[in-house]
Amino acid sequence: MKKDNLNQLFERLQGDFDHEEPRGGHQDRFLEKLNKANGVVTLQKKKTNWWKPLSIAASVVIVCLLGLQVFNTEPSIKEQVVEISPEVSQTEFYFASLIEEQIQLLKDEKSPETAKLVDDTLLQLDKLEINYQNLEKELINGGDSKIILNAMITNFQTRIDLLKEVLTNIENIKNLKSYNDENFTI
Repeated sequence: MKKDNLNQLFERLQGDFDHEEPRGGHQDRFLEKLNKANGVVTLQKKKTNWWKPLSIAASVVIVCLLGLQVFNTEPSIKEQVVEISPEVSQTEFYFASLIEEQIQLLKDEKSPETAKLVDDTLLQLDKLEINYQNLEKELINGGDSKIILNAMITNFQTRIDLLKEVLTNIENIKNLKSYNDENFTI
């Protein structure tokens, strides 16, 4: 008869059963409640939070790396050149500002008739800039400073002369074009 009651119980409760998995740590919570009911004392496991010490260690590493970068930086080539010859920075600033003005004028004068001339000039100026950077490196590496400083100044003067000559040629091209346009009759 007990089997019949059990079968009836299951038939009556069919569809009401919980099929879900219990939450994580269910077994630990169950065993803890069971042990409390039986009067068994269990030692508590201390949960270890690794993220706090790990975040502190990461912060220390980042601070150390930043400190190394700040204190371990080598001076740039420009700074080393200024240490060797402080006059170079003043001269370079003067010539660089003149050259930038002339380059801007050159770019403003670019037209379909002068595009090839302007592009070639800018290419030549890039080559002269690379040459100047090589001179700076030679000066830092202990070359003859008087000769190298003269070569650096000559490099700047060559750039300025090139820009003046090209601007004059562009002006001549524009004048020739306007002269041809004036003499052209329909």
